[in-house]
Amino acid sequence: MQDLKNISHKKALFSYGFFGAGRNRRMKSDCEPSRFRLPVLEGRRLQQLKSALIFVAIILALVPLSVYALRKAESVRSHFPSLSASFSAPTPTQAEAAKPPLANNRFAAASDLLSQAEMKGSRISAVTPEGSQLIYTIQGDLQKRVYDFLVKNKVPYGVFVAIEPASGRILGMTSYSSVDPAWTKRSAYGLYPMASLFKIITASAALESNKITPESVIEFRGGSYSENPRYWDISPRGRNNRMDATFAMGKSINPFYGRIASDIAGKSSIMASVSRFGFNQELLPGTPAKPSQAAEPVSNNDLRLMGAGLDHDVKISPLHAAVIMSAIANGGKMMAPGLTSSIIDGQGVEKEPFTPRELRRLVTPETSAALTRMLSSTVLTGTSRKAFHDRRGRLLVDVPIAAKTGSINGTDPKGHYSWFAAFAPTHEPRIALVALVINPDKWKVKASQVGEQALEEFFRKE
Repeated sequence: MQDLKNISHKKALFSYGFFGAGRNRRMKSDCEPSRFRLPVLEGRRLQQLKSALIFVAIILALVPLSVYALRKAESVRSHFPSLSASFSAPTPTQAEAAKPPLANNRFAAASDLLSQAEMKGSRISAVTPEGSQLIYTIQGDLQKRVYDFLVKNKVPYGVFVAIEPASGRILGMTSYSSVDPAWTKRSAYGLYPMASLFKIITASAALESNKITPESVIEFRGGSYSENPRYWDISPRGRNNRMDATFAMGKSINPFYGRIASDIAGKSSIMASVSRFGFNQELLPGTPAKPSQAAEPVSNNDLRLMGAGLDHDVKISPLHAAVIMSAIANGGKMMAPGLTSSIIDGQGVEKEPFTPRELRRLVTPETSAALTRMLSSTVLTGTSRKAFHDRRGRLLVDVPIAAKTGSINGTDPKGHYSWFAAFAPTHEPRIALVALVINPDKWKVKASQVGEQALEEFFRKE
């Protein structure tokens, strides 16, 4: 850039005629040699010339600065196209659909393709839109046996999940509805009233704090399936009901576990167990399962209803329930559920093999063993005895089974909810499962019957 002196000198030359310098020229004599002279500016004209020179200097200085500013603005626009577009577009346009994150998407993608999967022998696989092949952990024979049973009996709503306790591999996951086929797609991940399955959490809270053992005897009043906690307190006059914790678990006695929650374990211990078991939090990232719900009870009677499994607002997904049963079977260690054993890409290369991963510890090994003893009475003498014995009283599945049933009315979908959760064998568990069947007032099939079919198929070849 030239300095102000040079700019002013050029401006003076080019502005000569404009400023009228020729009007005050001296008259020259004929004998005087002719020569060109710059006019001498004085007064007002001199001041105008100075002002003009300053103005021109400012303009010339601003030109390169303006060019630099325009280039900088264009650079900013190129780095923030969405910002510039929001100002340039007078009307909003429809946003593009958000793309799901690549991480933790494997389970959800495999779940979506499960309905399109094919079974070759006992192996189940499906092809992704990109051409990769998903190899499922599911056992084809087990899956087919349960699904065919649900279809044959035209179950209004039924869902089944089975897991290998030591690894978290999903061995079976199927559902059927004669009422609403669309319900089946997310049935394993939706929330339903937990019913008496919650008694497992109540018992674990008391066991973990060394308040009870499987042999502990507790007194109570009211019928075995009473739903009014105001009448469960023991009478000082005697003539109360008495039984031990194992028998009460197998028979699912409401007053017994309601009193354990309020009078033995206490609310703080119950709610700590609720949190440890994964309620009110994102327990299973990467899966479509909704977080299970269990609000803190506000009164002693509410605590009793929760402990007995009568709180309709305590809700859980079948997948979460199966993971809990699997953890108890695994000595208290909860494993992350896995739906695929590997992925084979378009070039035939096997990738992403399944790797077991521990999520957390629910209970100590001692508590796990005590719960197993308590749950073992359900099939032998408790609420599932009929489903697992023939008319002559012989066991249909000749392996020791730990189990728990649940029964409650619900509204979404409307009907009677029947739960069955189990694992077997009790000494070295190889399968943990949960079945949920929702029926109208009258029904043909309960969840315990679905569980019996699954266990019979699983141990059929042994």
